[in-house]
Amino acid sequence: MASEKIGLPASVSMAVGGMVGGGIFAVLGVVASAAGTLAWLAFIVAGVIALAAGYSFVRLGKLSKEDDDGPLTYIERFTGSTKLAGMTGWTFVVGYIGTMAMYAYAFGGYFTELVGIRTIAGLPARPFVSAAVIVLFVGLNVLGAHASGRTEDVLVGLKVAILLLFGLGGVYYGFKNGKLSSGLSQFGVGPVIAAALSFVAFEGWELLLFDRDSIRNPAETIRKAIYISIVGVTALYIIVAVVTTNLVPPQVIKQNAETALAVAARPFLGQAGFVLISIAALFSTGSAINATLFSSSRLLNKMVSQDYLPAQVGGNGDGEPVRALVILGTLTMAFTALGSLDGISSFASLAFITIFGAASYLAFRNRSGGDLKTSVVPAIGAAGAVATIAALLWHLYTSENSVFWTVATIAVVVVVIELLYFERKSIENGVSSVESELEDIV
Repeated sequence: MASEKIGLPASVSMAVGGMVGGGIFAVLGVVASAAGTLAWLAFIVAGVIALAAGYSFVRLGKLSKEDDDGPLTYIERFTGSTKLAGMTGWTFVVGYIGTMAMYAYAFGGYFTELVGIRTIAGLPARPFVSAAVIVLFVGLNVLGAHASGRTEDVLVGLKVAILLLFGLGGVYYGFKNGKLSSGLSQFGVGPVIAAALSFVAFEGWELLLFDRDSIRNPAETIRKAIYISIVGVTALYIIVAVVTTNLVPPQVIKQNAETALAVAARPFLGQAGFVLISIAALFSTGSAINATLFSSSRLLNKMVSQDYLPAQVGGNGDGEPVRALVILGTLTMAFTALGSLDGISSFASLAFITIFGAASYLAFRNRSGGDLKTSVVPAIGAAGAVATIAALLWHLYTSENSVFWTVATIAVVVVVIELLYFERKSIENGVSSVESELEDIV
């Protein structure tokens, strides 16, 4: 029913919740370690690329003139390749697994710091806590226990309010005590590298593209919601980055990368600030895991119905997509238990930069000759994506060599599996076609 569909405020809330979710709580320390006091500039760079990608998806939707389109349909329609569309879907799923692993990693870090339990049976406690929270939310999703839209709106509002309290309070404290600086004197490649690392904190708005059926006047509402949410979240990240990098020494940020936001609250809010931010991080990362599991499991089922994934991955169409949830949960646990925060965030960011850069390129390729905006904005998105991907890979290869090879190996394995799967589907289609022709002859 039309009355059940959501409007602009709820759509903005969904997009902001998808981005703020747990990303900033998890990735801020990694970004600050790479860019120092110029972390705010890194978020601007990533925000501009995300905004260009948002414009590009909106542009592709306008060109397609279909009400039920989504990102995968855009890829197939404008490239003519079901294989590329399917591989894009796989990349989305792998990216969501990476983001959930990052959220779980941060949840484990904040939880162990908050309760003061750092080891279990002589082993680091963080991986156990991270795995446990994933099991919890897989179980809740299997049982169909999802937060209502109104509950999600309240949670998003609380998260944004706490971050604003932290940011504005920190700016006032820093300005009063002469501790704020722009960091422009340290300008270099750091912000570009950090922008690539931070890109995972900007994924989430694209979920609107998969939920067109539940949005009132989707073309116009999604367009406005994407622009409002990305600009608003970028401004929020800038404030948070300025406070964190100016109030906490670089070495302390590096030592506490997964809890950097809570550590930064101590100078002006004391231990109460550390506890407040930690609790907010637990709620944020937990709800982000829950929401991403819900959305990505539905995406998996939809991809199965469109032959982008094997039928064994999906469910029977009744109730919750249990097999998809278990598969997603298992892979996420493996990532978060065995990976480093730098490696997980790098991998997830790489996945989404690639997708959003590809969308910008497609929009640029289908630009309108008489409209400069249809050329310039997608070009900025595509060029920015290429630059940040190159900067990220160079950074990992030179500074985090083991992470580079881990990320490269996973990426190659995923691409090979994708190619083998779609090659198999092509062969199957060919065999089916020959069999049909033989049956017709007989």
